[in-house]
Amino acid sequence: MSPPVRPFKIPESVLVVVHTPAAEVLLIERADRPGFWQSVTGSKDRPDEPLEATAWRELEEETGITAGTLRDWGLANVYEIYPVWRHRYAPGVTHNTEHVFGLTVPGRVPVRLAPREHLRHEWLPWREAADRCFSPSNAEAILQLPRYLAG
Repeated sequence: MSPPVRPFKIPESVLVVVHTPAAEVLLIERADRPGFWQSVTGSKDRPDEPLEATAWRELEEETGITAGTLRDWGLANVYEIYPVWRHRYAPGVTHNTEHVFGLTVPGRVPVRLAPREHLRHEWLPWREAADRCFSPSNAEAILQLPRYLAG
């Protein structure tokens, strides 16, 4: 019996910056790449899945967080998919469109990590969180946080 065929990932994803009103940001460390810290990210499961639904699904899957104020920041980053992860996408797909959201939580809420996906989490001041991210688009999103907190 052959293994089940996994569908290719959809090259459209969300990045969710989880933060407190005091600009503390949640980062999670990837299990498949220790030392790579990031915000909550994930691809659409279906082409017609609304981006907000993708954001909530990924939040729950990766952190167990199911409440807070989710806001579409109206930012979209198009970036080249790292070669190490390209095999997950259809042949010839080299770029992904990442839509940025912010999730405001009242404070350092409890986090339940998906152990196959992430090793640890930390709440950090926003500048420190941006410096820790391995992804330039993730770091840039976090650097935008004060603008969204202000207004």
